[in-house]
Amino acid sequence: MARLADYFVLVAFGPHPRGSGEGQGQILQRFPEKDWEDNPFPQGIELFCQPSGWQLCPERNPPTFFVAVLTDINSERHYCACLTFWEPAEPTQEAVCSEDAAGREEEADEGGSGRLSPGTSGPPGQLFAPKTLVLVSRLDHVEVFRNSLGLIYTIHVEGLNVGLETVVGNLLTCIIPLAGGSQRTISLGAGDRQVIQTPLTDSLPISRCSVALLFRQLGITNVLSLFCAALTEHKVLFLSRSYQRLSDACRGLLALLFPLRYSFTYVPILPAQLLEVLSTPTPFIIGVNAAFQAETQELLDVIVADLDGGTVTVPECVHVPPLPEPLQSQTHSVLSMVLDPELELADLAFPPPTTSSSSLKMQDKELRAVFLRLFAQLLQGYRWCLHMVRIHPEPVIRFHKAAFLGQRGLVEDDFLMKVLEGMAFAGFVSERGVPYRPTDLFDELVAHEVARMRADESHPQRVLRHVKELAEQLYKNENPYPAVAMHKVQRPGEASHLRRAPRPFPRLDEGMVQWIVDQATAKMQGAPPAVKAERRTTVPSGPPMTAILERSSGLHGNSARRLEVVRNCISYVFEGKMLEAKKLLPAVLRALKGRAARRCLAQELHLHVQQNRAVLDHQQFDFVVRMMNCCLQDCTSLDEHGIAAALLPLVTAFCRKLSPGVTQFAYSCVQEHVVWSTPQFWEAMFYGDVQTHIRALYLEPAEDRDPSQGWEEPAEEERSALDVASEQRRLWPMLSREKQQELVQKEESTVFSQAIHYANRMSYLLLPLDSSKSRLLRERAGLGDLESASNSLVTSSMAGSVAESYDTESGFEDAETCDVAGAVVRFINRFVDKVCTESGVTSDHLKGLHVMVPDIVQMHIETLEAVHRESKRLPPIQKPKLLRPHLLPGEECVLDGLRVYLLPDGREEGSGGSGGGPAVLPAEGAVFLTTYRVIFTGMPTDPLVGEQVVVRSFPVAALTKEKRISVLTPVEQIPQDGLHLRSCTFQLLKMAFDEEVGSEKAELFRKQLHKLRYPLDIRSTFAFTLGSGHTPGRPPRTTKDKGPSLRTLSRNLVKNAKKTMGRQHVTRKKYSPPSCEHRGQPPEDQEDEISVSEELEPGTLTPTSALKPSDRMTMSSLVERACCRDYQRLGLGTLSSSLSRAKSEPFRISPVNRMYAICRSYPGLLIVPQSVQDNALQRVSRCYRQNRFPVVCWRSGRSKAVLLRSGGLHGKGVVGLFKAQNAPSPGQSQTDSSSLEQEKYLQAVVSSMPRYADTSGRNTLSGFSSVHMGSHGKWGSVRASGRSGGLGGDVGSRLAGRDMLGPPQANGAPPDPGFLRPQRAALYIIGDKAQLKGMRPDPLQQWELVSIEVFEARQVKTSFKKLLKACVPGCQAFESGPTSFLRSLEDSEWLTQIHKLLHVSVLVVELLDSGSSVLVSLEDGWDITTQVVSLVQLLSDPFYRTLEGFRLLVEKEWLSFGHRFSHRGAHTLAGQSSGFTPVFLQFLDCVHQVHLQFPMEFEFSPFYLKFLGYHHVSRRFRTFLLDSDYERIEQGLLYEEKGERKGPQACRSVWEYVDRLSKRTPVFYNYMYAPEDTEVLRPYSNVSNLKVWDFYTEETLAQGPPYDWELAQVSPEPPEEERPDGGAPQSRRRVVWPCYDSRPRAQPDAISRLLEELQRLETELGRPPERWKDHWDRVKAAQRLEGRPDGRGTPSSLLVSSVPHHRRSLGVYLQEGPVGSTLSLSLDSDQSSGSTTSGSRQAARRSTSTLYSQFQTAESENRSYEGTLYKKGAFMKPWKARWFVLDKTKHQLRYYDHRMDTECKGVIDLAEVEAVVSGTPTMGAPKTVDEKAFFDVKTTRRVYNFCAQDVPSAQQWVDQIQSCLSDA
Repeated sequence: MARLADYFVLVAFGPHPRGSGEGQGQILQRFPEKDWEDNPFPQGIELFCQPSGWQLCPERNPPTFFVAVLTDINSERHYCACLTFWEPAEPTQEAVCSEDAAGREEEADEGGSGRLSPGTSGPPGQLFAPKTLVLVSRLDHVEVFRNSLGLIYTIHVEGLNVGLETVVGNLLTCIIPLAGGSQRTISLGAGDRQVIQTPLTDSLPISRCSVALLFRQLGITNVLSLFCAALTEHKVLFLSRSYQRLSDACRGLLALLFPLRYSFTYVPILPAQLLEVLSTPTPFIIGVNAAFQAETQELLDVIVADLDGGTVTVPECVHVPPLPEPLQSQTHSVLSMVLDPELELADLAFPPPTTSSSSLKMQDKELRAVFLRLFAQLLQGYRWCLHMVRIHPEPVIRFHKAAFLGQRGLVEDDFLMKVLEGMAFAGFVSERGVPYRPTDLFDELVAHEVARMRADESHPQRVLRHVKELAEQLYKNENPYPAVAMHKVQRPGEASHLRRAPRPFPRLDEGMVQWIVDQATAKMQGAPPAVKAERRTTVPSGPPMTAILERSSGLHGNSARRLEVVRNCISYVFEGKMLEAKKLLPAVLRALKGRAARRCLAQELHLHVQQNRAVLDHQQFDFVVRMMNCCLQDCTSLDEHGIAAALLPLVTAFCRKLSPGVTQFAYSCVQEHVVWSTPQFWEAMFYGDVQTHIRALYLEPAEDRDPSQGWEEPAEEERSALDVASEQRRLWPMLSREKQQELVQKEESTVFSQAIHYANRMSYLLLPLDSSKSRLLRERAGLGDLESASNSLVTSSMAGSVAESYDTESGFEDAETCDVAGAVVRFINRFVDKVCTESGVTSDHLKGLHVMVPDIVQMHIETLEAVHRESKRLPPIQKPKLLRPHLLPGEECVLDGLRVYLLPDGREEGSGGSGGGPAVLPAEGAVFLTTYRVIFTGMPTDPLVGEQVVVRSFPVAALTKEKRISVLTPVEQIPQDGLHLRSCTFQLLKMAFDEEVGSEKAELFRKQLHKLRYPLDIRSTFAFTLGSGHTPGRPPRTTKDKGPSLRTLSRNLVKNAKKTMGRQHVTRKKYSPPSCEHRGQPPEDQEDEISVSEELEPGTLTPTSALKPSDRMTMSSLVERACCRDYQRLGLGTLSSSLSRAKSEPFRISPVNRMYAICRSYPGLLIVPQSVQDNALQRVSRCYRQNRFPVVCWRSGRSKAVLLRSGGLHGKGVVGLFKAQNAPSPGQSQTDSSSLEQEKYLQAVVSSMPRYADTSGRNTLSGFSSVHMGSHGKWGSVRASGRSGGLGGDVGSRLAGRDMLGPPQANGAPPDPGFLRPQRAALYIIGDKAQLKGMRPDPLQQWELVSIEVFEARQVKTSFKKLLKACVPGCQAFESGPTSFLRSLEDSEWLTQIHKLLHVSVLVVELLDSGSSVLVSLEDGWDITTQVVSLVQLLSDPFYRTLEGFRLLVEKEWLSFGHRFSHRGAHTLAGQSSGFTPVFLQFLDCVHQVHLQFPMEFEFSPFYLKFLGYHHVSRRFRTFLLDSDYERIEQGLLYEEKGERKGPQACRSVWEYVDRLSKRTPVFYNYMYAPEDTEVLRPYSNVSNLKVWDFYTEETLAQGPPYDWELAQVSPEPPEEERPDGGAPQSRRRVVWPCYDSRPRAQPDAISRLLEELQRLETELGRPPERWKDHWDRVKAAQRLEGRPDGRGTPSSLLVSSVPHHRRSLGVYLQEGPVGSTLSLSLDSDQSSGSTTSGSRQAARRSTSTLYSQFQTAESENRSYEGTLYKKGAFMKPWKARWFVLDKTKHQLRYYDHRMDTECKGVIDLAEVEAVVSGTPTMGAPKTVDEKAFFDVKTTRRVYNFCAQDVPSAQQWVDQIQSCLSDA
């Protein structure tokens, strides 16, 4: 029995103490005035009466009612029913608010405690104050409270003749039953009558209609997400204008959580003054008035449910895990059947007559029934995972989470994991785990209905029937007596609140109310206490959990055969048949990946243990330990399948004798598994063992009893611990006091003895065998930081091997220095403290344990010392010999081989996965660290694979991730430290150090690796140390130069540039650009930001005609650069010797940046419009990021349109210009003048182009216009913002204007070239969408802005990281097969970015081809701009698709225009934090995609692209170092001496290396090369058309990456001597393994094979071998001649004979089949092209050959004149005879060591020759030669001294050189 109401309170409006406009609540009266002893008066009621604040109203509002909930310190809930009405304010109250009437009205409006009535009832200006009647109760009877307070209000308003004191007194003294389904009628003495029904079961919540209302307001999906959020302890906030609805919603959500109880903050109505509570870090369910929605906006981790709007907003940073499937979808469908029963019948042709839907109350119970079923399914079998730790005096129960999750197969499920870890579930276990207690509906459901629910899953109607049955029971629980008498309560009349009240609510007589209360209390004390007899029973456990089927992949599915193999191997071991066991061992280790085999192993080993001990010999011991380690390596820290638990008794049983008195147990060899250092595992094991012993304690006496006793019917073995506990709890009250004490003592002793046992066990598995090494589980989570450890699941290692579970430095960094014993003692003590406190061990026993633990540990350490000493004396296992790697010339070993095991990673190929093939990995060998690479060499550990050498290496510079791991060695299965190294060349070294490698050596390896990867300075990299003649210990030699060499020149150049920089920085203050320029840039970029504030001095910007001599030398050096050669090829401007410019040219080469003063990241010579003066360029450059102003980089030969590039705009410039055109500011600032300069500059660019006839209409391309941009405009798909800026929309619909819709092209192919309108803008500026946002091009301008969305460099970095993980995964994926790879690939979004780049490039190509020029102005102008510009040139100009042209393109666009190779590649320590961003690799991938589609258009092979992809990060060459030409000059790299070199020096430039290699082998050449003339390529760009580059996925373990050609040549080929002398060669057939052998090397293509054969035959015949290129050119020429008589002279009819002229636009795909390669040409063209006669085609072919004769490739030799000359070396060097070749085509004089030499030793460029004069013999000259045979060649660099064999040949040489010079 309980009081219906504890307190009645009257609260009124009162002035605020600080005199502010708002008032505050004042308690006028409360009854009773003294607090009840059992229930003190709750504080803060006045805040909750008016949650929106106490305010006066200008009108009298109707009364309102709601119930607020307050929670006290004991978690008791108090229900405060509040009825508020308004009375005229007293003068004192009005004075409070007289300051600001208008504001008051607004506030009253916002307060929204009720709607304002249309008419006022007082004189004008009359204000009304709220007054609230409050009823406080611990019971939840909302309707009774509403009626009771309504009655009091009615008596007051209607003036009924009833004393209010009597009604209040009766209300406070009303006593009603709590539960049990009883019914009570009450009356308050005013002629009223109310019937109160109590629920049948107290534990089931009462929801009335609240759940149904919640679903109506929010919908199924939203309520489900709120349900999951509340269960997983997130913060939930309800918003509504109605307080009653807030109360109902919170009540409904709590009702859904049954049988779990919500234990966090629960405030259904939160007052405005307490809104800061929402910032609390703990979870909550809170309701707030919607008027305060604005205040909730900035809450970042709160899920907001708007009841009025029907929305649930989950913030981005909050992840609410959904229900596990299939429960999520099943629940959703059942809920929709309940809420919308007509949905099932909606599609029926003849729907049945509509049945009446359930009432709201009934629907509410049906919805609750669905969730009750859901919980029964989620928690089925939970009672089988309860551990009964104590039975007496009170039950102590623990839940084995890991076993529960393991049985359900839901270890990975985020939702269930969080629910089991939550406080609500902990309360559930302690409340419902008790074995003997009253049961309710949920207990019955989870125990008896689970089978029915599983059977009903596929029958919706049966599910619905079950739901209705449960709903009936829930309804009956709430309404046990449906036919009750009606309530009879008086209500006030209509609109009674508007009538003028006769008087304010009266003050009640306290004495009278107190007298009524006292009388009732006295009466109650006399009555006997009502004791409710609870029906307690044994809680049914239900059926045990059905074993979930093994969910491992089919690869390791354990068949009976596999289990048989495991059993056989174990029996062989114990029978001593070691050879047989050894054969089976690899199969057993593979089978042990499966769970069933691991269980089988544990069971079999148990059979061989007698009396807790099994002594083995050394070999047996090794086998058993290895199998145990293999079992444990896949155990997670949870041990959810109980494998570690099963092996724990065995590791202390198996042992071997090392010497008399010294025994080694298996535990010393299986220690380093993560499971042993997980406190949760030990707790679960401890509680499980305690339960076993407690159960045995109560079963022992049963043997003496008479079996005829009724309660002992089930056999003892079958009775679970819970059954035993339930029986004991039932008998407990009947036992004598002494017997009770005895049982408590026995249980406590049992727990105590187990704690001692476990302290021993833990010391066995935590103390390392060699305590001096202190390798105390360094990689484990736990030992270092266990203060926070609790019985919650460790989520850091849900699955995967030990190696992948823990990241570097996880918790035990300084393990080497710490005290092992101390750490173990602390670990055990924490464990003992926790379990003993929870299990109720006495404090004396606990103190005794703390004293005992250090002794146990110390004793064990002493034992281990002897074991360790003896184990060292065992004969060592013979280790294989280390294989030394082959090194490059100049590559030195930094650390000699450390013995390691190379472990398989996530790729199946090497480890003999589903693809078949041998298990090459794991391999045993050594890792070497050199100045250039990290190299592993070794042999497979699997003896069946054979002696294959395994090599895996990568350049040190390519290292992207280094992580320490702890792994099991593959042979001994001993846990060891390891390293996980990943490189951006797509190699992964996952290594375990051999036990002989100490932790010091491993640490030294890491430090040296880090030092080499991130050197302090770029000069410390391999490219520099290799090329330089000096070793680090010796000072470099100084060379004396006669004249100013280029090295000194570059120093002067840098000095001058720095002076210029200095001036700019001094005067920087005058002009500071707006802050937006810095906004998106990382800090390291800002040093390059040079703002020019005033015009430089005249000396710095001299006119080009008057240059100082040193400047002229600079100029001539700049003219040699790649860009300048290319500009001259394109006819973009000339630079004659006098540097005068031809005025007829539209563009000129400007030397304005020759000192790198305007832009440090640009080249020295730039192409600008003829009309723009140099000094204007400086002002233009201010408008652009990094001062990278627009310059021309390419011109179309056909349409004469130009391609320009620049950095993005600052917040001014053109954009500002467009913005401010209509509103000019009165004072033109410097910013405006810059913008004006910029406009002039763009105007100059436009006017430098071929003009079109001026049209009256708008000359723009409406499809490109930002304004006319429709969803299907040409740029629509580029602009559409997709995931990470991906391209959305159908690319095929990219057409220019809506009025010109043509047939869309498939595959993202470019539209027909005729799509462009005749009126188009002369210049399109492509910029970032962010820059050009909201800008409208001016119709009169001749250029147009195109804003596109592009990805940023950081997105490329993120995407590449994911691509690396997809292509080279660190560990085996859970789902094997191609799907997981494809999913990871899609998640990386790499191909989406490639698609976007190709897409934009093709559209730019279209524009240029149609005659419009394009300026690409994205980001800072050095990443995506470079990619797009380079791709456009490659697609548009066939020259760039040659070897020479591609080199020129990379040198010009990437190197000269300042792509930041060092910064993006993180080459030095300074760049370490920025990480690796592969912008150049992405460009190469795009080229590879185009190459795949047009294999006949490229002179270079796909291997060339891979070669560049590998070496641009390898730092072997100097080409791709540093960030700009300026920096290269500073380091002296740009203009290196071209004089002779001593001996065959290593190549410093990658291009030089490519040239040398191309002469020897056709590896970079594409035999299918047969270009079309002036072919513009338009590749397909859709993701579906893109292929994953095999550079990312292929590897050859036989020799490592094939990109260091010298190393690839030394692969182990079968020796020639094997052939019998004189006989035919033996068959050289051999097995080629994918991923091990290189297929192109093992089986070269036909042409390479023939060329090799030719070379071999020439060698055999004794002839000097000819170059492959000469052979190939002759064959092609012969083909051409053969083809001519037919009138179809094709360049190479080897490949193409009659392919239509336009076939390349549609793609030629070279598909590599499993063997060889097939060439398939797709000829299905939908473009109609005019019929081409063979004659015109032939002419086209001829023009092709003339086109390419201008740009001959580096490989072809041109020898105009050749012979022997003596040449004098540089200063102090002797004369030497050399073979000289004069090449008129290349304008060079080359020399070689001898006639047969293929490698050029030096080149004299004839462009530098100033004169050829007769010379004089010097010291050391040949003595026999005539003086007239000497001659000198003077160049701009130096004077070369020559001597011919006689005078005539000397004269001939001079004439030939002179004629060559005059020709030029």
